[in-house]
This record gives sequence, structure tokens and C-alpha cells, in this order.
Amino acid sequence: MKVAIITGAGSGIGLATAKLLHGAGNAIVGVGRDKAKLAALEAAIGDPAMVATISVDLTAKDAPGKIVALALERFGRIDCLVNNAGIGSPKPLDETDDETLDSFLDIMLVAPFRLCREVIPHLSQGSSVVNITSTFAHIGGRRGGAYSAAKGGLKSLTEHMACEYGPRGIRSNCVAPGVTRTEMVAHRFEDEAFKRINVETTPYPRLAEPEDTAAVIAFLCSPGAEMVNGQSIVVDGGWTKTKYLSPRVTNTTWIDPE
Repeated sequence: MKVAIITGAGSGIGLATAKLLHGAGNAIVGVGRDKAKLAALEAAIGDPAMVATISVDLTAKDAPGKIVALALERFGRIDCLVNNAGIGSPKPLDETDDETLDSFLDIMLVAPFRLCREVIPHLSQGSSVVNITSTFAHIGGRRGGAYSAAKGGLKSLTEHMACEYGPRGIRSNCVAPGVTRTEMVAHRFEDEAFKRINVETTPYPRLAEPEDTAAVIAFLCSPGAEMVNGQSIVVDGGWTKTKYLSPRVTNTTWIDPE
């Protein structure tokens, strides 16, 4: 039996990953803030002996110690860490106040850093760390601001870890989702401009679902990914690597702005 810690496990990509890893025989330590969502995770897995959850503020100084202690108390080992928790709806740099900057960095860079630091001593040959970044860690994007800074930092941290701990057989990789149909971005699809920027420029005929990213995370946690280390796998249907425009866009008539 292997044991996976997953942050942001109560919904979206985290929930999909927890269910998929459990289905592959892993015990799950689900981390989140919302106790109701964590209870729903336990019910969805339906295997009390193979799941433990903890409601905690990841930015709290004692959070990493509590998470690791639970994993060791319940299952006696740690094999995979998936740093998935995050927040969205950033603003451009010049519209971002210090409070917002601190919040984004604390949740999506400082918290993963500290949890990795706490977990690393308990990992051994064959273990895996997967940090969830974003397409905005790879390309510039409007309104990226603090979000881009946090995700770019997490990508660089992962590459450092791949070099530092690879000799111990501990692999560290990133998964960078594009726009994914989760609760966090559902409201954005009410914005026609948002849909056009993302849907009309994605060559694959649909946007990603949480299960698409979960499948890549599960692969990176598996023995089949033993020689994958220090990499970033982008899950976006080709959005970042192409200059695709859908026929709905290319067949329209250009109108000069007034």
C-alpha cells in the first residue's frame, strides 16, 4: 500500500485525483479547509480504512506538521505528495494590493514549500512529489499578477527539488492545467470574452475536466513514471503551444476599434 497526501482534496482536481489514486490502491490523506467537502470526499471514496482527512489552514505555521503526523499515525508512511490547493481570479500587477499578493503567495508558493520541507524526510526511493502549477507558469497572460508569480515560483521550486532529491529516488514534477471546468472558474464562463479567449484558441475540441489533470497526476505518482523528474506536463489541449484560432474567429470581419 502506498500513501498519497493531496491538498485541496475536497473538490475539483484534488477530488478527482483522490478518487483516481484510491482506485489505483493508494491510501489517501485529504487536506482542505471545508469540512463538508472533506466529508463528501470520504463518502465518495467509501473506504474508511483507506482515507483520512484533515481540515486545516495550509498557511498556518503548524499545518505541515499536523498533516504529516496524521499520515504517519494512520498509515505509517508517505509515498506521494500532491500540492494542489489554490485560489483564482487574480488581477494585473498594478491593481494588486499587498494583502492580495501575500494571500496568493502564501497559499500557492509558501504553503507548498513548507509542506514539501516537512514531507521530504519521510519519502524514500520511488516516492513522488507533484506540484500543480498553471499554464501561467509557462507563458505570460493577462491578469496573471500574483497568480503568475506564485505558480512560476512553484515551478522553479519543483525543478530544484528534482535535482536535490532525485539522487534519493524522489521524483518531483509539475502538472500545469489550463482552464479546467472546476468550481473555482465556473463563474468565469458567464463572461463571453473569457470563453472566447480560452475556447476559441484551444485546438482540442473541448476544455479540460478535473479528471484529465488527475490522470496525469496519477501517472506521475506511478512506477510507470520512474524516469520522469523535473518536468512540467501541461494539460490544456494545446492552448500554450499553438496559435490556433477557431473558424468562428477567423471567419469574422475585423472591425477597427474606435
